[in-house]
Amino acid sequence: MSSSQVRAGESKPAQNKLWGGRFTGGLDPLMEAYNESLSLDKAFYAEDIDGSIAWARANKNADILTDKEFKEIQQGFEVVRKEWETESFDIKPGVDEDIHTANERRLGEIIGPAIAGKLHTGRSRNDQIATDLRLWVRKKYLEIKGHLESLLKVIVSRAENEIDLIMPGYTHLQRAQPVRWSHWLLSYGFSFASDLERLQTLMKDINKCPLGSGALSGNVFDVDRHDIAQGVGFEGLCWNSMNAVSDRDFLLNTMAWGSIFMGHVSRISMDLCIYSSQESGFVKLADAYSTGSSLMPQKKNPDALELLRGKSGQMHGINFGFTSTMNSLPSCYNKDMQEGTSAILSTIHLLTTSIQILTGVLSTLSTNPANMAKALEPSMLATELADYLVRKGVPFRETHHISGRVVALAEKEGKGMDELTTAQLQSIDKRFDDNVRECFDYEAAVEKRTAQGGTARSSVMEQIAVMRKFLETGVMPAWGVDG
Repeated sequence: MSSSQVRAGESKPAQNKLWGGRFTGGLDPLMEAYNESLSLDKAFYAEDIDGSIAWARANKNADILTDKEFKEIQQGFEVVRKEWETESFDIKPGVDEDIHTANERRLGEIIGPAIAGKLHTGRSRNDQIATDLRLWVRKKYLEIKGHLESLLKVIVSRAENEIDLIMPGYTHLQRAQPVRWSHWLLSYGFSFASDLERLQTLMKDINKCPLGSGALSGNVFDVDRHDIAQGVGFEGLCWNSMNAVSDRDFLLNTMAWGSIFMGHVSRISMDLCIYSSQESGFVKLADAYSTGSSLMPQKKNPDALELLRGKSGQMHGINFGFTSTMNSLPSCYNKDMQEGTSAILSTIHLLTTSIQILTGVLSTLSTNPANMAKALEPSMLATELADYLVRKGVPFRETHHISGRVVALAEKEGKGMDELTTAQLQSIDKRFDDNVRECFDYEAAVEKRTAQGGTARSSVMEQIAVMRKFLETGVMPAWGVDG
């Protein structure tokens, strides 16, 4: 038997343990450390205090506490809150197992155990932590929402200011068709806008109150759960007490949301890594978001973008990890769920920092219109030739084949399609006239994409207007700003 096990057998649980009465032996010190969560859930100190005050008020209204006792609890908790805010709260190792224990222990020292000991009447740490988590994540949703809106404003602003820039659009990492730089920016802008819409749905789903559910079976003192919920700003109740204490779907939803969002972050980061390479040179990252090489002095590495890409993988891992933890758990609360605390703290930190870093990158990078224009090549206008013949009544499947033959001829001649003579084009199809030269104009090709969502100036400006309306109202216009 180890020395720690001997010490555990000889000791008893501290009096301040919320569960100590049934036990005659103490915890193995290793188990004490393994079990504690205060090092993490102290992040919820304010939410735990707010929930405790709301609970004390409910017990006062249920005649469990007198008005005087409630006021002492409320005032005492404000002292505790101030200590946390000023980082003067004195944590008692081995006693303060979690934020609930720590706050209640300190409250007892301030107002005395006779009154503080009544606080937990009818309440369990099961419904307490469920409440703390919902309140804390709800608050963090608002922070993430603000950061996302800032990111979208940067994208919209750049899209409008740099609308004249034309660059290659890519599929399969191959140059495909010319597009506006603004169109590319907004392609990710609308992905992030969809993320914001989903976040707004999560904000509604999380805003339900589990407090008053007890350990699993409810409350025997007829507390008013509506009053409790409204006291901490919830908009509804968790209607089944067994579900209320064990539901962590709101954490899983947050992590799943984070995986989708960081997938978008990873993709735009990858594009920008390519666009900032010497081979492309479309953009240049600001020094604030780049680093150099310890060996090669000429290097300027897009570390911010590479880290954002890497953090995406980390987010997917957190999501998968906690989903696996919750899988196949029996009903009601189980201690496995404590792992959700570290998972959600890591998730929120990763998301808030990543959004801000991406916003910084996009707001400070510089563009190189000359390099964008230089990367345009005549083969990207092959579809224009096909569309030219479509306008003459030729079926698209036939024009596609004809255009492909033009591309092949240009490759055989070692020149661009725009350098082929009209006679050479007519050797492939007689329906080509001299005005076919109009097809070899990148600006004209872009400007033909006038349908909603396209890359023409008018279409891009409409997208900007739609995005601005969304940022103003929180609702994505289904049919445009005038629809």
